[in-house]
Amino acid sequence: MKQVEVSAGIIKRGDRIFLAFRDEAQHQGGLWEFPGGKCEAAESSYDALCRELLEECGITVGSAELFKEVRHDYGDKLVVLYFYLVDDFKGEPTGAENQQVSWFDLKMLAELDFPAANQVIVDELIEAYC
Repeated sequence: MKQVEVSAGIIKRGDRIFLAFRDEAQHQGGLWEFPGGKCEAAESSYDALCRELLEECGITVGSAELFKEVRHDYGDKLVVLYFYLVDDFKGEPTGAENQQVSWFDLKMLAELDFPAANQVIVDELIEAYC
């Protein structure tokens, strides 16, 4: 089975989280997600996070802490996700790749639809911060 490694940023400012909406044409489309993307060959998960958040959101990561590593079997592929808490960054996050983006209050996360692999992160964020 194919394995894909992905780094994602839990971009946090106060009690709000920045999310991106996956295009319907994408795998797991039509769902909200923590911005990020695939790790390239020989790239650390942290370096991938910094690169992807600059490309996708236009922000420069000052520092980030690994929040949780999640392994999820989607049937067609095994995805290893590295979720980093990012509350030290420069710039204002945007949808630099023309994706729909928005800030959400942490308490609203439970009302949004996420890919299955993200649900444990949503639950832990609500437990930790709400």
